[in-house]
Amino acid sequence: MTDAPDDNQHSTPRVDDTFHVFDTTLRDGAQREGINLTVADKLTIARHLDDFGVGYIEGGWPGANPRDTEFFARARAEIDFKHATLVAFGATRRAGARAEEDPQVAALLESGAPVVTLVAKSHDRHVELALRTTLDENLEMVRDTVSYLRSQGRRVFVDCEHFFDGYRANPEYAKQVVRAAAEAGAEVVILCDTNGGMLPAQIQAVVSTVLADTGARLGIHAQDDTGCAVANTLAAVDAGATHVQCTANGYGERVGNANLFPVVAALELKYGKKVLPEGALAEMTRISHAIAEVVNLTPSTHQPYVGVSAFAHKAGLHASAIKVDPDLYQHIDPELVGNTMRMLVSDMAGRASIELKGKELGVDLGGDREVVGRVVERVKERELEGYTYEAADASFELLLRSEVEGRPLSFFRTESWRAIVEDRPDGTHANEATVKMWAKGERIVATAEGNGPVNALDLAMRVGLERIYPQLAKLELVDYKVRILEGKHGTQSTTRVLITTSDGDGEWSTVGVGENVIAASWQALEDAYTYGLLRAGAVPAE
Repeated sequence: MTDAPDDNQHSTPRVDDTFHVFDTTLRDGAQREGINLTVADKLTIARHLDDFGVGYIEGGWPGANPRDTEFFARARAEIDFKHATLVAFGATRRAGARAEEDPQVAALLESGAPVVTLVAKSHDRHVELALRTTLDENLEMVRDTVSYLRSQGRRVFVDCEHFFDGYRANPEYAKQVVRAAAEAGAEVVILCDTNGGMLPAQIQAVVSTVLADTGARLGIHAQDDTGCAVANTLAAVDAGATHVQCTANGYGERVGNANLFPVVAALELKYGKKVLPEGALAEMTRISHAIAEVVNLTPSTHQPYVGVSAFAHKAGLHASAIKVDPDLYQHIDPELVGNTMRMLVSDMAGRASIELKGKELGVDLGGDREVVGRVVERVKERELEGYTYEAADASFELLLRSEVEGRPLSFFRTESWRAIVEDRPDGTHANEATVKMWAKGERIVATAEGNGPVNALDLAMRVGLERIYPQLAKLELVDYKVRILEGKHGTQSTTRVLITTSDGDGEWSTVGVGENVIAASWQALEDAYTYGLLRAGAVPAE
């Protein structure tokens, strides 16, 4: 006995069923090297995708592995889909068998998914070499499996694997596969660029021809091996495809799949198609980063629309124009996709960059050209020494405030610090640090041990200052990066350290540069705690 499709999984009408946004992150995206999703991971991602408002979520291949079988069982019980319909993926029946007797077809029905996507061979060479059957039998496998699943109350989509390569080799047979699927009851036949070798003009020409010759409703599934998956997907839409298959953040085998987020953004903002629920597009950046966290991959900073650098401006010329009108160097308002404009401060910065960055950080420069000029020169001098403020907004804000207020912002003053690393005979190491500081008129001497010299310095600073500034107890160092800058004397090269700190409500980054990693780390630590106290509303020392 097989389970009937769960009506709760698609009870809410989609935005427009005449156009499908189909996500395959949980199946095709999970094939990316470095991604290994648990069932809990897949359930979490499915919820994020449903929140985003995609029309279809392909959950995996039930029956092919226990994890995907469990996912479908738990998804039915644990997720009340508001926008998406759950889709099970599988293959056409085996050659020489009957669909109703094929165990993997039975597993598709047992998943309870209301929609099934079947992968079918459309390249004649693959039929003969991989399936080891005849071209006619392959067509019958498509017809039989689609018809049987339709008779069991399932909606059916068919993925024509290697379609574009197959079309190049034998266009008539590739089109026969499309016709067989459509005539048997498949709602959509998806043309797959499985090897990812096509270019936009080629995609558009083939889709146009197949649409005209078969009359079938067509979709597109593009891999990104030429770096054209998003462009190929949109080219297919231009040619008449009304179903797009994508993955979140472009995850997928080899170099990945068509990226869901730029495809959807282009459809909504460039094509004027309403493919998401009202207000969902503004959640795109959050959803992208949330899924990246689940798969444990750092979000791409330069990803279109949702990357933290997607609307970041560095050149002084750009900043001058943006000060007049942000649209002069931005193709959309970043807020439409839940992102923000950022001004980067570097040795390329001009006055406009500094003024806009000050406004972004909440520091009113009041049009003071003298102050702005000093900040510009200070940034350029410090970048020559090895500092970088592109990824250290907190350090830049402290520099900016010191110029505006005429003196450094100071909650404490360092008298000296020392870090000792002891190499013991048994091969272990001891790391101890001592700091001498002044805070609110009091001299502080504190010592601590850590799992390294920098950690020991961090702990010693906390030991010394937390009594006077209890706000520091909330701070946590969450990231630490070291870069050895080019130097003229080998191991005497300059070191740059970037530290990211959190207080539970937000994160900030600080930079330090020194002749060694410990000296650079101390500078970054000082800025990190100074900025943390500023955020906490502590009163600076007299």
